[in-house]
Amino acid sequence: MKYTKKFIVLILCLLFVGKASATHLLIPMDLTQKNHLKAYGIAYFAVAKGIDVSWLLNYRGGSFMLTYNSDVADECTIRGVTYENISDLQASQILNEIASLEQNMDEIRLTKLPKIAVYSPKNKLPWDDAVTLVLTYAEIPYTVLYDEEVLAGELPKYDWLHLHHEDFTGQYGKFWGNYRNVAWYKEDVAAQEATAARLGYSKVSQMKLAVAKSIRDFVAGGGYLFAMCSGPDSFDIALAAEGVDICDVMFDGDPIDPNAQSKLDYDKTFAFTDFRIVTNPYQYEVSDIDVKPTSNRKANDFFTLFDFSAKWDPVPTMLCQNHTNVVPGFMGQTTAFNKDKIKPSVLIMGETAIFNEARYIHGEYGKGTWTFYSGHDPEDYQHFVNDPPTDLDLFPNSPGYRLILNNVLFPAAKKQVRKT
Repeated sequence: MKYTKKFIVLILCLLFVGKASATHLLIPMDLTQKNHLKAYGIAYFAVAKGIDVSWLLNYRGGSFMLTYNSDVADECTIRGVTYENISDLQASQILNEIASLEQNMDEIRLTKLPKIAVYSPKNKLPWDDAVTLVLTYAEIPYTVLYDEEVLAGELPKYDWLHLHHEDFTGQYGKFWGNYRNVAWYKEDVAAQEATAARLGYSKVSQMKLAVAKSIRDFVAGGGYLFAMCSGPDSFDIALAAEGVDICDVMFDGDPIDPNAQSKLDYDKTFAFTDFRIVTNPYQYEVSDIDVKPTSNRKANDFFTLFDFSAKWDPVPTMLCQNHTNVVPGFMGQTTAFNKDKIKPSVLIMGETAIFNEARYIHGEYGKGTWTFYSGHDPEDYQHFVNDPPTDLDLFPNSPGYRLILNNVLFPAAKKQVRKT
């Protein structure tokens, strides 16, 4: 009995010493992590509490490390996020390994809490948005803005803007061919037209162009833009078509300019060039920027993330952090970007080699940066109108959704890293 008591005391002392020596929290992002998506929310939570977080690029899948904090540790437990208590010595060893010139790794400090906005309609449409789904799941707060707020000059209040599934050309997503008699489509058209009239525009396309130019100026001033699916190409098409009527009668009440194609100005776009617009109102497509689906696509649809130098190219390295470099593909109104329509200055970060297309691209505009990601939902291969939203509890380790969250955290460090 005497030895048993001594043994218990010894164990308790060892436990106390172990806890006392745990001066850092390591949130691994390799295959040991139970919930990659919520781990980003933990990083955001820590920065919001004034705690600097080290993003360890290419170390165990892009892990996070911070000074030990009981609130953060408790939050990890509550949210089901894997973490490790480590000592000062262990933390120093990790940083020394990362600093070695032989290792393609780097440390990026996350210190600035990014203010996040999502450009999204206020009326209910029969589809969801991957970015708002994952922001909500990761418990990262955001503000919804739409045309009124953008045109009222509210964008400079934010660091990061996401373009919801949107058509900036004023053609209502080219849904007219299949859905023109459906209630949600009619309601959306009526709402957009009413907003345009209230804001002093005679056409929805004119209002959307003004919004696109405001977003362009937001990026030029140092903002960060992220867009998926139809957002990237319709945004660039709207900018290229400034002053040109590319909308047919059923969209804006008058015919398309017969010389519209020749009047496009590709110098005004962010990412795409030499594209041809699709003028057929029955065709669910706005341009040839998007690839044409093939019958064998799903079986071979994977895209590979590029391996960048963490120490010399920290921005694309940050945006590509993952526990795998091969990501399952997924379709959307814009499934992938034709490589021959991408400007030479654009950085391709992910590509589907078998189809010779880009899936994940990045670039600079003025003082700001932008990232375009094709496809609609990383865990729903072919998301249809009226399909239910994806339950992310079923996909806590989604590599496709991780790319979105890399972009969300990027503004927290963008003032500290060199641009590519």
